[in-house]
Amino acid sequence: MKFGRIAPDDAEGAVLGHSVLAGERKFKKGHRLSADDVAQLLSADVTEVIAAQLEADDIPEDTAAERVAQAACGEGVEVAAPFTGRCNLYAKVPGVAMIDADAVTRLNRIDEAMTIATLSPYERVSSGQMLATIKVIPLSAPSKVVVAASQIAAGEPPLVRVAAFKPQKVGLILTRLPDTREKLLDKSIAVIRARLESLGSSLSGCVTVPHHEYDVAAAVTDLLATNCSMILVFGASAITDRRDVVPAGIEAAEGVVAHFGMPVDPGNLMLLAHNGEVPVMGLPGCARSPKLNGFDWVLERLVAGIPVTRDDITAMGAGGLLKEIPSRPQPREGDSVHHDGIPRVPRIAALVLAAGQSRRMGVANKLLAEIDGKAMLSRVLETVAGSQCVAALLVTGHEAEAIGALADQHGVAHVQNPDYEQGLSTSLRTGLATLEDDIDGVIVCLGDMPRLKPATLNSLIAAFNPIEGRAICVPTHEGKRGNPVLWGRRFFTAMRDLAGDVGAKHLIGEYAELVCEVPMEGSEIFLDIDTPEALALLTGKASEDQEKSA
Repeated sequence: MKFGRIAPDDAEGAVLGHSVLAGERKFKKGHRLSADDVAQLLSADVTEVIAAQLEADDIPEDTAAERVAQAACGEGVEVAAPFTGRCNLYAKVPGVAMIDADAVTRLNRIDEAMTIATLSPYERVSSGQMLATIKVIPLSAPSKVVVAASQIAAGEPPLVRVAAFKPQKVGLILTRLPDTREKLLDKSIAVIRARLESLGSSLSGCVTVPHHEYDVAAAVTDLLATNCSMILVFGASAITDRRDVVPAGIEAAEGVVAHFGMPVDPGNLMLLAHNGEVPVMGLPGCARSPKLNGFDWVLERLVAGIPVTRDDITAMGAGGLLKEIPSRPQPREGDSVHHDGIPRVPRIAALVLAAGQSRRMGVANKLLAEIDGKAMLSRVLETVAGSQCVAALLVTGHEAEAIGALADQHGVAHVQNPDYEQGLSTSLRTGLATLEDDIDGVIVCLGDMPRLKPATLNSLIAAFNPIEGRAICVPTHEGKRGNPVLWGRRFFTAMRDLAGDVGAKHLIGEYAELVCEVPMEGSEIFLDIDTPEALALLTGKASEDQEKSA
């Protein structure tokens, strides 16, 4: 890759390393200059740009990042669309992050052009949570670097995967001394039940016995007979030795103690044993608190079906000092793509506008017109359903019954706009008012764009990051803007205040600093069907009519 100052005459195909202003048009960093762009630079008397010129052996940043991300993607993981040389991996299911830390280090040492950052190995994750990000530092990466990184990432197993939580039937034994309060026992049961349910498991049996090894042994035996897949023992007094009441009771029931104690605080006094294939744990006193402690680290792995050995426990010391961490500063309302400070997939809804009267089409409702055997609107709904949008909502108006029936066929919710004759703004208002409160942004889709692809919507979602100033994402092709547009939640109020037959396009100009142009490979972002001639051209009927007239 060549990088430096380039005269506009030599810059066609180059990728900008820094933004440049050409008259009223601002070309942002990462933009690939077309012939029209070069002409605009020259007309604005721009004498040079700082840009990269890719060579034959270079792979563009997005392509390079996505290849490595796909190679690293293991079970329970999905890859988002790349943007600005970054490609993120997210958890598809709740579970435990399985990260090959050695492979991460080896990959990061290949070349400074290629990096990967991940969560810590064995960290608990929720569905939709970010697991890793691959970032190409310059604007491209040499093919040999991409190949080497992909080979490391695609190990056996792959570099990033999620061990999904599996439902477990868990038995709980509580021991009591003469002065043990009933309230303490009730609290212990409630906290353990809540922990298990948060992991998708259940407390299937609970026994309270005197604090004596014989009683513990009998309770273990009884719970094993009910086919519990795991047994937890809460002693009335903390375990202080391998020969204490709880471990002695476990061994009396023919169990084997694997390890006592752990280098995690709180959680030091945990005991791990097995009775055949069934894990049996002696719990530390801190497990009575819902706050994170060492017991959680072991429990989460066991529920995910990950074996835990003595070596695993003794390796938990680095990072094992658990303490309260002040919440990180929260971004402004409507700009967050985090939950409790944890990066996650933004929750983007698709709002499909289908209330118009199709006046330019004549009598027929264009949205019901067939294209290759399917209604035009059906194609849009299929695109939305196949994308990473977490929800879809169709706004009806004209011929609401027929349009709504089509939405029902595709399992898409719909809402009637009673004021549809007053224009597009009323459909926006109706749709936005119906969306759930946890939606981070909305892609406003037109019902007459039948060639849209799920990848187009996914690329907009991948680019969306209000924290980094990308709150409005606009698709482009060869430098020209099209539809649909993704709007961050912060703009919902302004969009609801619109009036007449207008959309929110003016907000793009008013908030230019928050606009992100997202390049697309195809021109389908410009195609909407407004006239019979356009429909005939799309379906091929125009050429058939011409042949007949000839």
